[in-house]
Amino acid sequence: MTRPAPAGTPPDAGSPRAAYALLTLTALLWAGNAVASKWAVGAVSPQALTGLRWAIACTLLAGLAGRQIVREWSALAPHWRRILLMGGFGYTLFNGLYYAAGAYTSTVNLVLFQGSIPVLVILLNFAVYRHAVSLGQAAGVTLTLAGVVLAASHGDGAVLRELAFNRGDLLLVVACLLYAGYTVALPSRPRVSGLVFFSAMAVAAWLTSLPLMAAEWASGRLVWPGATGWALIAFTALGPSLAAQLAFMRGVEMIGPNRAGLFVNLVPVFGALLAVLLVGEPFGATEGLALALVVGGIAVAEAFGRRRAG
Repeated sequence: MTRPAPAGTPPDAGSPRAAYALLTLTALLWAGNAVASKWAVGAVSPQALTGLRWAIACTLLAGLAGRQIVREWSALAPHWRRILLMGGFGYTLFNGLYYAAGAYTSTVNLVLFQGSIPVLVILLNFAVYRHAVSLGQAAGVTLTLAGVVLAASHGDGAVLRELAFNRGDLLLVVACLLYAGYTVALPSRPRVSGLVFFSAMAVAAWLTSLPLMAAEWASGRLVWPGATGWALIAFTALGPSLAAQLAFMRGVEMIGPNRAGLFVNLVPVFGALLAVLLVGEPFGATEGLALALVVGGIAVAEAFGRRRAG
């Protein structure tokens, strides 16, 4: 069995600047996804939003990548179990939990919590593949983790002592763990083109979303979208689903999962701005310090990751 390339070693050569641009675009679109999760409350239920966004994405990808899928089917089909798991955990469950969390926690917390993903990526890479973590990278992820903990506790030490996090924060922890696992699995994906692989993942995400939509309907919690809901579904399908995921996969190919995962920390930067400008949420000293820690973490860890890759 082929092992993925070591963390920080790009399995596919490309310009680092191009990778940085792609991963920054990914962060901006994912920050917009956090805003969408807040606006979706009451407009469309979490599992309906997840399932319908992937239905639209699959429809678009069928026209965009249909011929390529046929050409590369023989290389793709033997890996259907891996694809189903990666799509189910990395796309369906991550988004379903993320949208559900939007009903309980702030937009700022939604994006700040995503800063835990790079920490989890590095830890999972070590646990599964024994990829070494440098002291510099450890310092960077520690800063990031401190920012996430500060955001979760809202600066209240009693929250940490009593572990009294709200339901939305706990849902976010699980969601981030799932996406970190997906990121670590990406380098060992089937050797097909990025577009074909993503198309297969989108189908897997749609298929695995159907039981969750059915459960939401059976429990009486399904909210079918109106005009606002459909606008949010269209945005999440075209932006966070299509453009962001393709950009993220290409970024991972170019600079590796550890370094690419760190760019998720840019989500809080864009998300904090969007939360203030579009949602009208307050942004005080606690949120500012949490954001500074998260951004400081990406700067330190990326600097040492680049040095190791060189």
